[in-house]
Amino acid sequence: MAVAERSFVDLPSHVPDRFEVFVNGVEQTRGSDYQLLGRSVVFPRPIAQEGRLGFWRWASMWLGIAGSYRKHENVDIVYEVGGRKQVETGLQPKAYREDSP
Repeated sequence: MAVAERSFVDLPSHVPDRFEVFVNGVEQTRGSDYQLLGRSVVFPRPIAQEGRLGFWRWASMWLGIAGSYRKHENVDIVYEVGGRKQVETGLQPKAYREDSP
């Protein structure tokens, strides 16, 4: 039986209960685009991260032979503290397993 791939990000402890979630600048809707499980935002799909470039990939980019066309999605959390909007960016998505949060 195949299990659907999902991703999650842990919310930093200073983020209040009310917040907005964005992936690549596009607002996500709770219930259809993500779920909140404890202090983790769980996405029903994998959130792609490019990872580190190897030496040969980096060298070919530096020489202008190739570019980096891998998919890299950013997850941002927007929240309000004291009437001012704050953005938590650069959250690292992880693969979700049943034994994850």
